Amino acid sequence: MFRSRSRIIGTALIAITALGLAACSSTGGKANANAGSTASVAAGHANTPHYTIAMITHAAPGDTFWDIIRAGATAAAAKDNVTLNYSNNQDPTQQANLIQDAINSHVSGIAVTDPDPAAICPTIQKARAAGIPVVMFNAGVANWQQCGGMEYFGQDESIAGVAAGKRLAAAGAKHVLCVLQAQGQVQLEARCAGVAQGLGSEGTMTKLYVDGTNSSAVQSTINAKLTQDKSIDAVITLGAPIALIAIQSISSSGSSAKLYTFDTNAAEIAKIKSGAVQWAVDQQPYVQGYESVDSLWLYLTNGDVLGGGVTVLTGPSFIDSSNVAQVAVYAERGTR
Repeated sequence: MFRSRSRIIGTALIAITALGLAACSSTGGKANANAGSTASVAAGHANTPHYTIAMITHAAPGDTFWDIIRAGATAAAAKDNVTLNYSNNQDPTQQANLIQDAINSHVSGIAVTDPDPAAICPTIQKARAAGIPVVMFNAGVANWQQCGGMEYFGQDESIAGVAAGKRLAAAGAKHVLCVLQAQGQVQLEARCAGVAQGLGSEGTMTKLYVDGTNSSAVQSTINAKLTQDKSIDAVITLGAPIALIAIQSISSSGSSAKLYTFDTNAAEIAKIKSGAVQWAVDQQPYVQGYESVDSLWLYLTNGDVLGGGVTVLTGPSFIDSSNVAQVAVYAERGTR
């Protein structure tokens, strides 16, 4: 099932890249945008209706994963004659405030992530009550309909976690350390819970919370855990930047644990090539960003609702030694 979905998404990505490559950019982690915005409007659209769409995420400062999402969103905005107002805040209350700002600005549509339904869903519902269509993506797969989302693009984190856990078990992992870079985010908790389920009785999993905004603290926390518990034979991180830090922790602690991760960036693709990271679970963030904006445009211009009320899965697929060279071509373009 995962392979067929991945093949479909991969075909779509090739088409998307052809349309939007000139407008995309992935040049490193962006600073926390708070209420800031980036406009992206295509030229040559004299006869195309113009809309303003707000994209609001829980991205942490410097996390390059979100550069890829933003690149996809920017490419779609350029194609569709859309002004894209992008903002982000990893604090759920502040993210809700950004949604309210978009409502007050009377934007044409909102694309939003939901890592904390209790804090964010009520404001999403306010947007719908104000007549603003809302597309959700990346975080919130379990409750996007209840929050008022019209569509959802992303991976089912529980399914992805179980798939990762099964692969870890097949690789012989007995004690897995699951590193969470933020507390209280439902999608991160679902990943670790899925890993534990996928491992089954073949192994055990330990969760380790780190402050994903503090690289030195992340490294020292992982290092201390690996030094203290030599039974850990596998480390799985939930984001590419954390995986890159964990490489150093494994080395400095003298651990023999193998490293695996969720999500990717160009630097991590190189580490999969070198063998420092065994594999990554890929949810295709470029597709998430692109489809979130493009689907709002389709709705605004034609009344189309992609997915027909069902989650549109963009993952999971796995990037490992068997396919990393092919994926690396897309990573160089900023689309994987």
